[in-house]
Amino acid sequence: MSWGWRVPFWLSLIMVGIGLWIRLGILETPIFQRVIAEERVARAPVVEVLKRQPKEVMLTALARMGQMAPVYVYNAFVFTYGMKVVGASRDFLLIVLLIGSFFSFFTIPFSGYLSDRLGRQHVYIFGAAATGLFAFAYFAMLDTAMPGLIILATLIAFAFHDLMWGPLAALTAESFTPRLRYSGASIGFQLAAVFAGGPAPMIATAILASTGSGQMIALYIFGCAIVSVAATAFLPSGTDRDFTRDHV
Repeated sequence: MSWGWRVPFWLSLIMVGIGLWIRLGILETPIFQRVIAEERVARAPVVEVLKRQPKEVMLTALARMGQMAPVYVYNAFVFTYGMKVVGASRDFLLIVLLIGSFFSFFTIPFSGYLSDRLGRQHVYIFGAAATGLFAFAYFAMLDTAMPGLIILATLIAFAFHDLMWGPLAALTAESFTPRLRYSGASIGFQLAAVFAGGPAPMIATAILASTGSGQMIALYIFGCAIVSVAATAFLPSGTDRDFTRDHV
């Protein structure tokens, strides 16, 4: 208890080294190599993307609402709800999340594969809609306090969330012209973390304090999912799109 909790953080140094080795070994994409060869690299990409593609920046941020808010509820707020309302132990909830994370190791790349085959928007919208609808069943299953149902609820919730997480990077990147896509996707990604992800546990706590109902928290998740579905539908489709040229 005094020092053991630090071990995973020490071991993460190994992952930092592996990540750095991978990134240094990755070549630029053929599309961006062509941008460089044609001297079309933006000098001030942040300013330019906000000027030329503000709609896409905002849409990519809004598209993440149905992904960010639920995952913060499932990974963080679940301890408050599980311990205070359901009566589950913290150790049990940690084990449940570890089980869910293990299965996500497989469902996330599978979701990315599905988006390659079926289209980014189709898979992402389905994941957002499923997440919003399942939120009501999620809290109902937690309220039973039955370990098996709590584990099952978590696995299903993570699987639906992963249908968004898998295609997300490609979905957002393909929404921007090649020479601005890194800045545009990054800004939209981080804006969602500020207004959708970070506040989600606090919003869920406030809802629980005022209503005492997990179903009202589910309604909040459902609302975020609706925003995601609408925003994703308005994003430009990457299907059959020529990414070797600028689009704005």
